[in-house]
Formats: sequence, C-alpha cells, structure tokens
Amino acid sequence: VRQSDRRAVEYLKTQNSRAMMLASSPHVVGARASSFAPSFASRRHASRPRTARRVDRTTRSCGIIGIVTQGDGTNPVAAELYEGLLMLQHRGQDSAGMVTYDGSRFKEKKDNGLVKDVFDKRTMKYLDGHIGIGHVRYPTAGGLSATEAQPFFVNQPLGIYLIHNGNLTNADELRRDSLNNRHLRTGSDSEVLLNVFAEDLSREIAANPNKDSDKQLFDAVTVTMGKTRGAYSIITLINGQGMFAFRDPYGIRPLVLGQRQNEKGEDEWCVASEDAAFGPLGFSTVRDVNPGEAILITDEGKMISRQCMKGSISPCIFEYIYLARPDSQINGISVYEFQLELGRRLAKRIAERGWEIDTIVPVPDGSRPSAIEVASALDLPYREGLVKNRYVGRTFIMPDQRTRELSVRRKLNAMRSVFNGKRVLLIDDSIVRGTTMNQIVQMCRSAGAAKVYLASAAPPVRFPNVYGVDMPSRKEFVADEKTEEEICQTLGADGLIYQTVEDLLQAGMGMNAQIPRFDASCFDGDYCTGDIDEAYLESLE
Repeated sequence: VRQSDRRAVEYLKTQNSRAMMLASSPHVVGARASSFAPSFASRRHASRPRTARRVDRTTRSCGIIGIVTQGDGTNPVAAELYEGLLMLQHRGQDSAGMVTYDGSRFKEKKDNGLVKDVFDKRTMKYLDGHIGIGHVRYPTAGGLSATEAQPFFVNQPLGIYLIHNGNLTNADELRRDSLNNRHLRTGSDSEVLLNVFAEDLSREIAANPNKDSDKQLFDAVTVTMGKTRGAYSIITLINGQGMFAFRDPYGIRPLVLGQRQNEKGEDEWCVASEDAAFGPLGFSTVRDVNPGEAILITDEGKMISRQCMKGSISPCIFEYIYLARPDSQINGISVYEFQLELGRRLAKRIAERGWEIDTIVPVPDGSRPSAIEVASALDLPYREGLVKNRYVGRTFIMPDQRTRELSVRRKLNAMRSVFNGKRVLLIDDSIVRGTTMNQIVQMCRSAGAAKVYLASAAPPVRFPNVYGVDMPSRKEFVADEKTEEEICQTLGADGLIYQTVEDLLQAGMGMNAQIPRFDASCFDGDYCTGDIDEAYLESLE
C-alpha cells in the first residue's frame, strides 16, 4: 500500500511539473529568446528554515556537448549534435536533450530514452539553428522524470540554457541563500547552478550596464565559481552572446575544446565531455578547458577565454577506469593506455599469489585492455568467455538493485567451451556493489569452471563519490567494512585480488606529470575539494 501511495504521489508530482513546464517553457513550439517570465516566485522554498543539512540525491554523471558553426543555416547544427551525443551515449542512457539557436529563437527537445529514440526525423527538422548544446544522463536513485532531463532554461537575464556534468556539494545552501526567491521546478543541482549564475549575471548587468557583454559574463561566472562547491563542467547557450562554457577550479569532470574550419575558412568550435565525440564531426582537439577557466564562443565564431579562478587540476580517476571511452584522451592521458598500465601493474600482484590459472577472461567491455595486458604478462591464453548482449544498459548505473540483478542475466552469457574444466581468472575494471560479479561467478561455475579467481583493475570502492557518480551509500558497496577475504567469500570466488590505490595513482601520474593529484576519493576517502566531512557522508546514507 505504501509503495502504491508513493507511486501515486510521484505521478501527481510529475503531472504537475509537466503542466508547469508546458505553461512556461518553449518545449513544443519555437520560442523567442528571453520571452518567458516565471509565473510566480516560491518564497516558501527560498526562506524555509532547515534544521539539518540535506543532500540532493539527483547526482549523476553525464555527457555534454556544444557546437558553434557558421553559414547560412542550410546545414543545421542539430544533426552534428545528434552524432556527438551518440558518441557520448555511454555516459548516460536514461534521457537526452538538445537545444538549438538561430540568432533569435531557441528550440528545445528533451525526454527520457536513448538519443535515437528521443530525436526522430520530425524533431530534427524542427531543431534548426547554427549553435546548439546537447546532453545525455544516466538514471539515479531519484529524479527519473523527464522534467529532470537537461538542458535547463531561465529567461532572465537574456535567456540562458545550461547543461551540466558533475555534482554540487553545497546545492542546498545555494538554494537557501543565493537564489533571491527564484522558483525551481526540480530538485536538480544543475538547475540550482543555472539560477545562481543567472542571478549573478543579473546583478553584474545591473551594476555595470556599460561594460562589454563578454566581460559581464566572465565577471559574473567568477562570482558563481566563488559560491559553488563540488564538480561542474558546464556549457551554456546565451541569447545574443553565444556558447559559454566553464569548469570547476579542480577540473574534476572532463571538458575538452575542439576546432575546425569550414569551406570558407571560418572557425567552428566544439566543447564536449570527451574528445571521442570530435572525430566523426571533423573537429581536432585544441586542449582541455583549464580548471577555473571560462570560454566564450561568440555567434560569429570568435573564441575568448579567461582564467576566472585559480585552478589546481584534480581529475576524477574513475573517469579513466570506468566512465570514459577508451578512445578518449582526457587531461593529456589516453584512457586506453591508462587501462593497459593498470593491467601491467595488476599482473605483478597476481603473479605473487601463485594461483594455478588456465585462462584469462575479461568481463566485457571495460576490462579488456587490462585483461589483455595481464594475459600477456603472465603468458596465459586470453579468451572471450562471456558474451555480452549489447542491447542491455550498463548495470552499475541501473536505478535499483532488483533491476540490476535482472539485467545481469540478460546482459551476459558464459560459454561452456571456454569454462568447462578450466581454472579461470576473471578480470573486471572495478567491483562496486558486487551484484554483477556475484552472478557472473555463478554463471562461470554453471558453465563448468573448476576454479574462478577474480582480479579488479581498480581498488575496492569504500567511499561515496560525491562529485557526480551515482554511488551514494557506503552500505551498498560490497567492500564496505569487509576484508579482502570476506569480499571474496561474498562474491563466491576461489580467490580475489585488487589493484592498490598506490599503483592506481602512480599509473595516472606517470602519464602526465603536470597533474599534481587525482581525486580517488571513492577508494581512499580523500576528497579533493576539502569540504566533505563525516556528517556530509552520513547524510548521504
């Protein structure tokens, strides 16, 4: 009965949000920029006293892309955004959104589903314009309504659309103190960040109306960066200004700048989560957006940048282990080469165990580079013993435990010809909840494996990632308060070995000496922003 009541309440909330959305934003028809005003301001939400620190549960890791082209509009940017989002689809399969701009009108489409399902032929024809931004996200413990999909929009000042990858760790304080009674339609920290930036820009324009508009943007975002904590890689689309992107002072989430020239020799630009999106579109990588930097690409294709806050790069190392594509290069490090190095380091530790192993089998897909190196270093045969159904999403980012368990059975199948009578070493890129691995071990035994050993290319996950990866509760981790032997028993394996945190960090630093530290907080509990304490982590529980 309680579940039915909750579903009913959530349904009513969704219907109310959709009604408000249709009444106040240009979702279905073309909307002239800066023409929609909020119908009311929610003073109750802005001024409500709080007795305890509340933590937003709509954290997610996402894929973002923005493109500025030149020309007469005969080649709308929407088609290129579509291709770019397909290249970033691995970063999120829950929803997709896109907004385009032709110099006077924004046109938007967003919904739950894959890129290919959200944007049909009719929608693509509708989304004309030469500038645009796009977003994909994955599902989380909450916020699965289509109203939570990005981009988000505010009409004042100017008219701004925003897409965000990361997570603010002080979103609740910002809601309370920095929004000047602005009404929010969702619980998303991304909408909070948009409204904080919009409020700072409004004040900057009012205080310095004669200042150049680009300087107003940079000065406003400097103020915003001073208020916000956590991880954020941002791309905005601003009426009359162009595309404006910025990255948090720690550079936790990736953001890459690309450039090309059209047939007339005019500069065209792309900003994306990963440079793997550049290749199919003909862009060449220029560089990563620096931590604390903001970049403006004007309607005319001029690129202007400013270092708004002092930055110290501390990229999330989980990007290289799990989130990013192997053909991407992030912060000067090849994801593929990084994973190969993890395999080489892991092989040395496996050799010390003295296990009798007949064959190496990767858990597809992310563990293949590491597994290949382990097999090579140990001079053992490498076999693809687990066949993947590619029409099932990634289980780690499924919204609940039951869904993950059912998905594992649909996702993988063990080949008896590989496992029967063999002592097998399974290599996985990481083991988080253990749901997938426990069932895989059972599959291998059912396929006839004599022994099943496990090796993880990443250390045990023992702490939440608060910077935009949905692993909010320590109690969900298979490694929580367990020794390696206890974890092995839980997973049902004959032996288990993890990568060490030291080897993990050395692998990254050895590939780019310019990076002073990585954020490996989900492994070692050392949060790079310095504002995460035990009270915050307990509130996540």
